[in-house]
Amino acid sequence: MASAAEASRPVLARIRMTRENKRALIVGLLFVSPWIVGVLGFTVYPLISSFYFSLTRYDLIRDPVYIGAQNYNVLINTDPHFWKVMGNTFYYVFLSVPLGLVVAYLIANLLNTEIIARSLFRGVIYVPSIVPAVCSAVVWDFLLNIQYGAVNSILQTIGLRTIPFLSNPQLAKPSIIMVAIWAQGNAMVIFLAALQDVPTSLYEAATVDGANAWHRFWHVTVPMTTPIILFNLVMGFIGAFQEFTVPWLLTQGGPMMSTEFYTIHLYRNAFVYLNMGKASAMAWILFIIIVVFTVMLFNTSAGWVYYGGEE
Repeated sequence: MASAAEASRPVLARIRMTRENKRALIVGLLFVSPWIVGVLGFTVYPLISSFYFSLTRYDLIRDPVYIGAQNYNVLINTDPHFWKVMGNTFYYVFLSVPLGLVVAYLIANLLNTEIIARSLFRGVIYVPSIVPAVCSAVVWDFLLNIQYGAVNSILQTIGLRTIPFLSNPQLAKPSIIMVAIWAQGNAMVIFLAALQDVPTSLYEAATVDGANAWHRFWHVTVPMTTPIILFNLVMGFIGAFQEFTVPWLLTQGGPMMSTEFYTIHLYRNAFVYLNMGKASAMAWILFIIIVVFTVMLFNTSAGWVYYGGEE
């Protein structure tokens, strides 16, 4: 009779690989090796390096010098611009994301009805999402610029005052939020797919019970699409915290740092001031912020997201 130690030994430990199994394992590893090398070289190594650099004084010219958590301490306690940048970023995120989702959701509901040229409108609204961000920024700069912008040229032509969309500190952030709301094609398409999966029998039952259009929308459409609303909300927050291209090309953080968002400040520290240690610390702080907000969204979703019968 086998001893208790032998009986408790894992079965897998007693299995010997045959030559064919070893060969299959090697072939499989060779096939996935490009992915493994890519993950290790372009994801894992940069993450480890950035965390190490966040604990150093590093300017890309001299060797990094370990200084512990000094970069984090400087950012939080002594950096004169850090909290202003945080305020700008949170202002942008908490206005652009909810407003963008509401607009995308309403447009998706409109395009889910029987209207004339529905396919054309779907394509037109989706186009901004596939246009490169640089092209979008150039177009909006042409429209909103106070000197040569098309909008201000029209206002001057009809005798009205020009509007400093991008050169006024009070209007710059709302103008960039407007651009973000305009480019909600991806969210609209995802909402549209979700709306088409809502069972028509629910609408028919609600109609029989006397529900009008608003009641059907609020008590049928919205609850049935809450998982997709949560998905777009999470992805919207993650993307908005990392917004860089359009604000940088339109205002470069100005005027008076009114659009100096987090990623712009990070870029400025890294590639203008060559303070890679501080920039790496900012990157890890941003990572923590995004993780915290994502966890909060998922933890609070149980009270309002409907998963098809789950209690």
